[in-house]
Amino acid sequence: MPTGAVTQRPPLVVHVIYRLDYGGLENGLVNLINAMPAQLCRHAIVCLAGFSEFRRRIRRDDVEIYSLDKRPGKDFGAYLRFWKLLRRLRPTVVHTRNLGTIDMQWISLAAGARHRIHGEHGWDAADPQGANPRMLAIRRACRPAIHAFVAVSADIARWLASSVRVASGRIHQIYNGVNTDTFNPEGAQPADLPWPTQSPERPVVFATVGRLNPIKNQGALLAAFARVVAEGGVNARLMIVGDGPSGAQLQEQARSLGVQDRVWFAGARDDVAACMRACDIFVLPSLNEGISNTLLEAMASGRPVVASRVGGNPELVAHDVTGLLYDMNDPDALHAAMAQYAGDTELRARNGGAARERVLREFSMASMWQRYANLYLQHLNA
Repeated sequence: MPTGAVTQRPPLVVHVIYRLDYGGLENGLVNLINAMPAQLCRHAIVCLAGFSEFRRRIRRDDVEIYSLDKRPGKDFGAYLRFWKLLRRLRPTVVHTRNLGTIDMQWISLAAGARHRIHGEHGWDAADPQGANPRMLAIRRACRPAIHAFVAVSADIARWLASSVRVASGRIHQIYNGVNTDTFNPEGAQPADLPWPTQSPERPVVFATVGRLNPIKNQGALLAAFARVVAEGGVNARLMIVGDGPSGAQLQEQARSLGVQDRVWFAGARDDVAACMRACDIFVLPSLNEGISNTLLEAMASGRPVVASRVGGNPELVAHDVTGLLYDMNDPDALHAAMAQYAGDTELRARNGGAARERVLREFSMASMWQRYANLYLQHLNA
């Protein structure tokens, strides 16, 4: 290196999220940080309300994680702490995500952050269609502080343009990616599975993964599963991976339906890839979705999927090719799709294989990080 040469550090991107814990948005952020080459960007994560052991999934040792310990509602002390933190970190890009962090864009502007990006990743249980007037008003009020918006699905991109009234030139649609090495059809399954794993005793296993929350609609899955068992005479089990506020209610529903011995509430887990390999059919019955990481992970694992025809799900699932889509308001259609897969081994294998091929072709991790890197660098060079 020539005498006096200065090595320029990569630009710093500060990612602002509500809480770093188990969830699709958080998983996507961790995947992005782990996958993007270190020479392109440095990263820091600012959490409004703390973090859990989930932070250990970050494999880079140069990523600082901060909590503002924000109280519910308007906490002006948290705003001040965020302003001071940004003044110290001097990030090149501040990237907020979802409604809970969007007002931090004004603090970013006040702190001198030169490039400000906001991502919309999905829907709130209190506003599953993105139509709440108050929530739309908040987003519109923060719009002038934001240079660019990221939508994880074409459906969300349309909503940003039509409902939030963002100019189309400021919207960038970037699909999530999935690690196809981690999520693949072959490998270990959980050691604590509560059913036989060897034929002929092995049951047909349905699974869902996600936060136990009304918007994820796991109650409809339980009802449909109980019908499959009662009407089809199928030796079947259901694995529900995740935790959340609906957990106790869902367990009570399983008891009331008489299937509590066939349903495994596995809780939040770090071996989701193993859980995917332990199932035969993945089901996502959400009331609305952005782009589901778990749907992509199931497809990468070679599993056929049953998903509600909402949000970004039809952008991922090719009906009758990689899975089956159904009308979210039609519980009979959910039951019919599950029963069809339960009784047809060949169909499961054919659709599962096509699902993995589609992920490899269109939803790779490399494609995702390259698009985010291009977005960041586009603003740096503007």
